[in-house]
Amino acid sequence: MLPSVLSKSTTSPSPAHLRRLLPASSIHTSTPLRHAPIGGAPSPSPPPAQTPSFLLPPSPSPSHNHYAATLRSCVLSRAVRPGRQLHARLIVSGLGLDPALATRLVDLYASCGHVSHARLLFDGMPQPQNVFLWNVLIRAYARDGPREAAIETYRAMLVHGGVEPDNFTYPPVLKACAALLDLAAGREVHERVARTRWAADVFVRAGLVDMYAKCGCVDEARTVFNGTTTRDVVVWNSMIAAYGQNGRPVEALALCRGMAAEGVAPTIATLISAISAAAYAAALPRGRELHGYGWRRGFGSQDKLRTSLLDMYAKSGLVKVARILFEQLVHRDLISWNSMICGYGMHGHADEALALFSKMRSEAQVMPDNITFVGVLSACNHAGMAKEAKEFFDLMISEYSIKPTVQHYTCLVDVLGHSGKFKEASDLIDVMLVEPDSGIWGALLNGCKIHKNVELAELALQKLIELEPEDAGNYVLLSNIYAQSGKWEEAARVRKVMTNRGLKKMIACSWIELKGKSHGFLVGDASHPMSDEIYAELERLEGLMSQAGYVPDTTPVFHNVEDDEKRNMVRGHSERLAIAFGLISTPPGTKLLVTKNIRVCEDCHVVIKLISQIAQREIIIRDVNRYHHFLNGECSCKDHW
Repeated sequence: MLPSVLSKSTTSPSPAHLRRLLPASSIHTSTPLRHAPIGGAPSPSPPPAQTPSFLLPPSPSPSHNHYAATLRSCVLSRAVRPGRQLHARLIVSGLGLDPALATRLVDLYASCGHVSHARLLFDGMPQPQNVFLWNVLIRAYARDGPREAAIETYRAMLVHGGVEPDNFTYPPVLKACAALLDLAAGREVHERVARTRWAADVFVRAGLVDMYAKCGCVDEARTVFNGTTTRDVVVWNSMIAAYGQNGRPVEALALCRGMAAEGVAPTIATLISAISAAAYAAALPRGRELHGYGWRRGFGSQDKLRTSLLDMYAKSGLVKVARILFEQLVHRDLISWNSMICGYGMHGHADEALALFSKMRSEAQVMPDNITFVGVLSACNHAGMAKEAKEFFDLMISEYSIKPTVQHYTCLVDVLGHSGKFKEASDLIDVMLVEPDSGIWGALLNGCKIHKNVELAELALQKLIELEPEDAGNYVLLSNIYAQSGKWEEAARVRKVMTNRGLKKMIACSWIELKGKSHGFLVGDASHPMSDEIYAELERLEGLMSQAGYVPDTTPVFHNVEDDEKRNMVRGHSERLAIAFGLISTPPGTKLLVTKNIRVCEDCHVVIKLISQIAQREIIIRDVNRYHHFLNGECSCKDHW
């Protein structure tokens, strides 16, 4: 076991403690050495009363064992300064190249983050045959970088060192491969591991699972997981995280249940991965179950769990609950501030997001990063605050020297397009510091749809087709823009191009989770066992809405058909079916959360506002772009989306 990795202490050993490790005869008065041996950097002389005894000329000299014990104490305590002074004493005494003591010094420098010093010592030693020494250096590079050096050192160990790696070698090498997304190197390590006795080691297998997951090869990670005969919590956690990190939250949650069924007790790391998966899937019931389990297991007071929970509640529509958890945090780090600001932003609560950002800068004095500004700009975007978005964009660059990413540009282009400021949006795209991607052109195209700017929409679509020639959604959007403008022939031409290229429009789908079961609905769906009751509820609601003056808006139906047929098509939209099912399946006053895979149409937006008033329900719709909170006939987006 490597004490330098497992030690939790960060305090330096006191001179008195170090003195006890040396013989009393070594304590004398003399002028201390003033230079450390590494790199010629000066080492300040300690005050006379605090001079460590090992710096004084001994009589007789301390034994090898005492130096080894003192160095071990420095390693355990991460005490680099006393260790550096002892290093100087060893050089003077002639023990500087002793293999055992040099190994301790390499471990000390590496564990304290002085990897370059560790490497200088390492390179000055005779050909190291000690696997521990190689592991120390590889682990340091994997942790502190450059991570490429971890892989290079591993290969040098095999080729030049003639040392056989062990179960402490492979995990940090795999960690470096994962961080670099170097799948080829990771597979190279895997092939070697498979030929050794360490192929069954749980930490090695967990490293393999993590490496494949980080490189996007989830199925290969699952193959490694399935081949692990003895699965401890580390292996389970790695596989659960693998699914969560690669957009497969349902499988992550299923694996978490399987882990509990096999009698493996989840740790806080398990809960954080599973809660993140629940957040991604907007699976609020699963998230609540995990919340309760974490509290029962005694993890409730830990900030890491609270931060993951606040992120989950924010992404599941319960932003008020998220704020309560945020206020309960003992220490609010950058991740927690970002989670809360982004949570407000995605729900359209721009005022709250910007107020929290101001508090973060002034009171908490936490330095924002690029993710913080994604949340701030997203909040401005969802609230239609184009002027403020430009100001924050400039602030990010001028005051914080943060280089804009494509996400920042997308938010700004989107809000400018939504506001009809196409000249500014186009000029911004022309001077971007990064290459415009599909998100940029898609944001511009959405603005063109709102304002029926056909000419600019055609340009945006041309760019989108170059980037994503097989994405049917781009063609559909342009066809809809033509249809909105009454250009039915052009709309038909675009759809013919889709047909010729074998592209199919994404089928709209909405789903709602009740009592642990997910219920999905398509447009005009009649397959649900309660279909008759669902349509009866919709008819009842439509009658009440008509009395309130509602007239169906059929402009979202981009087909050249009769108005009656258009009204029937709008009436059967999937989110309406999901809401009707939720209303008849839950007690009065129950909040409903519906998820949709595409954007909510204009007519459904009006209808859901009316339903929230008629039924006295809070209804949350999570579509592909954002969250909509409907309550008392109003939406949180203020009709800007």
